[in-house]
Amino acid sequence: MERIIDAKFITSAPSIKEAIANDLSEVAVMGRSNVGKSSFINSLTNRKSLAKSSSTPGKTRLINFFDITFLKAEDKYFARLVDLPGFGYARVSKSEKKQWQKYLTEFIAHRSSIRVFIHLLDARHPNLDIDEDVRSYLKEIKRGDQEVIEIFTKSDKLNQKEKNKLLKLSPDAILVSNLKKSGIDRATKVIFKSLFG
Repeated sequence: MERIIDAKFITSAPSIKEAIANDLSEVAVMGRSNVGKSSFINSLTNRKSLAKSSSTPGKTRLINFFDITFLKAEDKYFARLVDLPGFGYARVSKSEKKQWQKYLTEFIAHRSSIRVFIHLLDARHPNLDIDEDVRSYLKEIKRGDQEVIEIFTKSDKLNQKEKNKLLKLSPDAILVSNLKKSGIDRATKVIFKSLFG
């Protein structure tokens, strides 16, 4: 079974120009503010406070880089996790928001080491316009060597009927609960496979 045995924060950068060298395959984690991104990263890496949750959704405006180590059988595999700022909530001026979105878009479109995009969606609201926009955008810019994985957070808030309905809409959906730690093993397996085959 694949699992992440080590994860450490490396650095933050406001844009692609200041980003660290792209010397490792990267997993970019994105989602709208308040989707549970920090909690997901912490559950995935099995670390309590690797990614810091802000009390104000949308407050994080930097791109954060974490080096991660997977273990499968006796072998170690190295990659980098990139925590992208949450979109769609921040209480900032229009000009600041525009600049920030420009940096984010540039990074997503031009960072050559990104192999996997993880698009986090709230299981209770799977069809929000903002997520549809992200879905379309990723489809548009995705290169042949990149994959997009959709992961639905907060699945513990759904009853079985609602889960079935969601799985009917998205048969490949990965449902996770950071609270109950469910779905994390499956998410790890899918991410590992996308990175290393």
